[in-house]
Amino acid sequence: MTVASHIAELERRHSALERQIETSRLSPASDPLKTAELKRKKLKLRDEIEKLRAQGRIAVH
Repeated sequence: MTVASHIAELERRHSALERQIETSRLSPASDPLKTAELKRKKLKLRDEIEKLRAQGRIAVH
């Protein structure tokens, strides 16, 4: 798997989590702990995406 395809997969998962968070947020019976866990996972993915992008910029220079 190339770095670009890995980033694309992480972005896909990030978007899926965003949709899950929105669905959970709009649900009257949503579990705040589950929503918080989804948000933590989303932030972790974002950090990993940014780290990979930064490594790519460093490797080019």
